Amino acid sequence: MNAGASLVSVIVPTRNSARTLESCLISIRSQAYKPIELIVVDNASTDQTVEIAKLHADLVEAFGPERSAQRNRGARLAHGAHLLFIDSDMRVASNVVGECMDVVRTRHARGVVIPELSVGEGFLARCRAFERSCYVGDDMVEAARFFPRPVFEAVGGFDESLDAFEDWDLSMRIGVGSSLPRVRSYITHDEGELRLRAVMAKKRLYGASFLRYWRKHSRSALGKANPLFRPAFLRNWPKFVGHPVLATGVIVLKSLEAAAATWGLVEGQLGARRERGSRPRSS
Repeated sequence: MNAGASLVSVIVPTRNSARTLESCLISIRSQAYKPIELIVVDNASTDQTVEIAKLHADLVEAFGPERSAQRNRGARLAHGAHLLFIDSDMRVASNVVGECMDVVRTRHARGVVIPELSVGEGFLARCRAFERSCYVGDDMVEAARFFPRPVFEAVGGFDESLDAFEDWDLSMRIGVGSSLPRVRSYITHDEGELRLRAVMAKKRLYGASFLRYWRKHSRSALGKANPLFRPAFLRNWPKFVGHPVLATGVIVLKSLEAAAATWGLVEGQLGARRERGSRPRSS
């Protein structure tokens, strides 16, 4: 069925990903579309990540410091005419790559969005899954993961100066103001057992990175990065009414995330001011 098909390179950045990595890589190897090249780029894992990767990947590379640099490194090593970027805590439905290729061929798409579903253990994970279900088809939240290689290279790949929002940044640069098409098949994001402290720490880090993202995209950045006031929640108000406990959990969680992001933003500004103040003045 895929005779003469173009090679697709799937790039997976990892760091201490042993809990979810094998399921991720098996799902990639199980794609109906062939041929696929599987590249894992690991950032100094101390668990069994590298050993698991070597069982399934065509290439395992050590590189850091963060996922944007890892993804770009994987793209440089890749041989495929198309690139797919998957996180190590995701499982890919078997038709994802084939559907992405169909969209690129028929619509000459510069990038393709793959919808995500969230799963996990505990109340916070159920709240996250409920929240994520509101975002399917939403350009404000979803970002592209599949790209023709020439398009990816033409825009310079992922911006390695961004510690967060790099997916949105790349999609906005590739889309050039237009919406990118989607496929029907899903990626499943395994959240595991979410811990509030870890969630807050992540959003605090994202807040510290927001200024760099905002300087690139100004007004549109505010709409995408706002963790609380999202149009998707208004569009899905019947779902919120029908599940009041989960809806309340989402609102509380997003409020705490907004507070953590604001905290990180203020810390980032103060740190930047201290750095500027410590620089010696030119005579």
